[in-house]
Amino acid sequence: MELSYPRRIDLARVPTPLQYLERASKQWGGGHRLWVKRDDLTGCTLSGNKVRKLEFITAHALDNGYDTLITCGGLQSNHCRATAFAGAQLGLKVHLLLRGDAPEDREGNLLLDHLAGATVSCYPKRQYVAEIDSLFEHWQRHYAGLGRRALAIPTGGSDGIGAWGYIAACEELGADFAANDIRQAHVITASGSGGTQAGLTLGVALHQLPATVWGVNVCDDEAYFIEKITADALDWRERYPGVPEVEVRPRVIDGYVGQGYGIADAGVFRLISELAALEGLVLDPVYTGKAFSGMLAELAAGRFEGCRDIVFVHTGGIFGVFPQRSGFSR
Repeated sequence: MELSYPRRIDLARVPTPLQYLERASKQWGGGHRLWVKRDDLTGCTLSGNKVRKLEFITAHALDNGYDTLITCGGLQSNHCRATAFAGAQLGLKVHLLLRGDAPEDREGNLLLDHLAGATVSCYPKRQYVAEIDSLFEHWQRHYAGLGRRALAIPTGGSDGIGAWGYIAACEELGADFAANDIRQAHVITASGSGGTQAGLTLGVALHQLPATVWGVNVCDDEAYFIEKITADALDWRERYPGVPEVEVRPRVIDGYVGQGYGIADAGVFRLISELAALEGLVLDPVYTGKAFSGMLAELAAGRFEGCRDIVFVHTGGIFGVFPQRSGFSR
């Protein structure tokens, strides 16, 4: 299908490898082949899935006269850390609006945010949830008063612009499938803000890949993500008139949020440890650990019967392991 991409800036180290998990397949696959798309290897400080989105978002910012990026997320947001370093690389000021009280000690992604020179404003959870839209507006007005132009980037870079990151990634997946004789696959990703799943869902349809995309939600519920992914796809279509018409059918694997966003149970920490020792692959407790655990549970329950190949998209998050190190000692 003919597709014209908007401009992007090369920030990510791509293509990322598709790695076969031989020992994990024997232990947990139940006759399926387990693969990992290593998007944790898109860079060092810019590692993870957010970098693919930021390639298009930062190009949009520069092409439209923005000199400042404002975005938001939790204290340990991978997206905020990636935005901070993308801004540092491109000479753009970055201001992060973070959910939670500022801790006495900076660690993980929060430490890196500061090292990258980002301005960081922390807000109590209740205020953040109630006022995030007005906080964006306040800081945009603040920078306008200084003669600057600030682009508001939504949580996770998840909108019609960011969707291009994983539409483009599906071209890589097509090449990966051909190289590894993958004729039909289920593609599974963690869904936190929905943007990666939206891009994958659009990309699989646009590039006509023999794959079904599933998101394992790590917060909220199935209904929320079906609505969010549909909205991101609509935003993409409205921003870019003339893009091909494709059916968007979000598929969500619900039931693995646990006690809430960013809270992993002992089984997730145990799985992260087992997989690291088995395959040398590190997941995180917020996103990929929960998603991989959910994927294995669904495999055992027979959801993916009739399809040999299961592709897990590793969206990164290694810096989020360190602030939750106590979970590995329980």
